[in-house]
Amino acid sequence: MAMNRQQKRLLQRQGEIDAEGAPVRTRNRGASTPPAERTSPGQFLREVRGELRKVAWPSRAETVNYSIVVLVTVIVLTAMIYGLDWVFSTFILELFES
Repeated sequence: MAMNRQQKRLLQRQGEIDAEGAPVRTRNRGASTPPAERTSPGQFLREVRGELRKVAWPSRAETVNYSIVVLVTVIVLTAMIYGLDWVFSTFILELFES
């Protein structure tokens, strides 16, 4: 395999090749650990409930405020895109109409 000096030095530092460029070890191609056993649906649901108890849920006021911010942002961006679309379409139609 042809390689430049930088690649050769990197592989030597990683222990992949020796000074002459011959490989010194083989790569592990597959995982030898057996797959973990699956949990039961009941155990899964208990773990999910336990994790959801740890979540810092927002208060009702925060949820309302965030929802209003999102709705206003969506309305403003929709209006901007509509306006730009109208301006560009009017410009293009006027450009090619003559």
